Amino acid sequence: MTALALLTGCSGNEPLATPRTIEPGRAADSPATVVTPAGQIRPMQGTAQSAIFDPGTRSLVVLAGGPTPALRLFGEQPAARTVALPGGDASVTALAGDGPGRALLAARGGYFTVDLTAGSATRVDVQGRPDAEFTAIVRRADGALVLGAADGTVVVLDGPSAVAHSSKIFARVDMLAVHDDTVLVLDRGQTLVTELKSDGGQDQALRAGEGATMMVADPVGRVLVTDSRGNELLAFGVDPLIMRQRYPVHSVPYGLAGSATLTWVSTTANNQIVGYDLSTGIPVEKVRHPSVRQPDLLAYDDGTDTLYAVSTRGDGVQVIPNASGRQ
Repeated sequence: MTALALLTGCSGNEPLATPRTIEPGRAADSPATVVTPAGQIRPMQGTAQSAIFDPGTRSLVVLAGGPTPALRLFGEQPAARTVALPGGDASVTALAGDGPGRALLAARGGYFTVDLTAGSATRVDVQGRPDAEFTAIVRRADGALVLGAADGTVVVLDGPSAVAHSSKIFARVDMLAVHDDTVLVLDRGQTLVTELKSDGGQDQALRAGEGATMMVADPVGRVLVTDSRGNELLAFGVDPLIMRQRYPVHSVPYGLAGSATLTWVSTTANNQIVGYDLSTGIPVEKVRHPSVRQPDLLAYDDGTDTLYAVSTRGDGVQVIPNASGRQ
């Protein structure tokens, strides 16, 4: 049974002690594909690091790393559109949506706001944090930006750049997810999911399997996590944080995409993507697609039932129309 990890007895937002960690979970080293991937494959320049679907431009947005990171936008046009970053900032680590037509990028010392329609990016420096290695970023429903850092710090901003609250309570902030005004933290080294208070301090925390790797919030209020070491899909409710579903998924689950109907999980040991219906309380497999090699990044367009899988091995972007088979 998953153990509750409520840390109490400290004052303010200070940690009790340096958190104990384990080797973080990871995706499998995917084998070469032996089955033709479903849908179409589109080439992509650079090494994929993160991906989201933007409903404003109706495009898949991929953060492509390298000496000069950039965003690649895959829409209706055959060629991907590129959004360059000012100065070619190589410290960019994470991508998040910021409403239709907008995106956020976490970077050392600050972040970028991106107008995807105009194809422009603007850097914002967080006050007093020039050396912070920010690794995750989200915007709450109340408009506040929350950033997480490699040293385990969570920062809540007041406006675009002033720090309102700062808490160092994790080994590392690997991912952030948001549901309304509730922000969740994934710390892979502790395989821990934590719900934050409004000031960025810890509210509740739960162990997430044996080696949690990816986390997303879906449109119906669940927070989904893949446990790549334990071969499970985990579903949490928030406010209060509670584990609602825990289901075996073989072949090293990793990539995640949530939707109003199906939850999509990539299994990296066999290059497949599975769509699960979580509505009954027990995940039920509804569809399975062969994928590109190393399908670590998933995104889904609920409006057109299009599933995207991005290879982190350079095998391109897979586009699967009518992915769920709905009429």
